[in-house]
Amino acid sequence: MSQHLKVLKDAGLVTDRTAGTRRVYRLNPAGVAALRDQLDAFWNRALDGYQDVIEQQNEEQP
Repeated sequence: MSQHLKVLKDAGLVTDRTAGTRRVYRLNPAGVAALRDQLDAFWNRALDGYQDVIEQQNEEQP
């Protein structure tokens, strides 16, 4: 689990703080927002490409 949390922390998706002998992790809203923007851009490009293919196929049909 700690390896996964380290990867998320390195990616800026979580932050941590020490509480006694424990480490408390919390989502980083800015990191999650940046990830969301990247995913939205990815899916918008993918869906636009799909729409272009469908429209091209419709134009080629008699």
